[in-house]
Amino acid sequence: MAKSLTKSAITTKLAEAVSKATGQDVSKKLVLATVEALTQLAYKEAKNKFTLPGLGKLVLVNRKARMGRNPKTGEPIQIKAKKVVKFRVAKAAKEAILGG
Repeated sequence: MAKSLTKSAITTKLAEAVSKATGQDVSKKLVLATVEALTQLAYKEAKNKFTLPGLGKLVLVNRKARMGRNPKTGEPIQIKAKKVVKFRVAKAAKEAILGG
């Protein structure tokens, strides 16, 4: 299985891609600052649905309380209601990754 890209590798690849696309030299430092700003914006706006066009959407979902089961003992337990963050992958991303 291939290794996932590190933050440094992502920054390098993005800097190269943007430099090639624009014809101007773009520094890794600028790309890193942009990625970090985008990340902070996503964190801040996730409760209002944050969409990255072509990639997906961060949404905050309220889960209801429910009955569960302790896998070790089989004893029924009450699971409290809670908020969770979900990422919904865009249709374009699914098609690009999976084909079809």
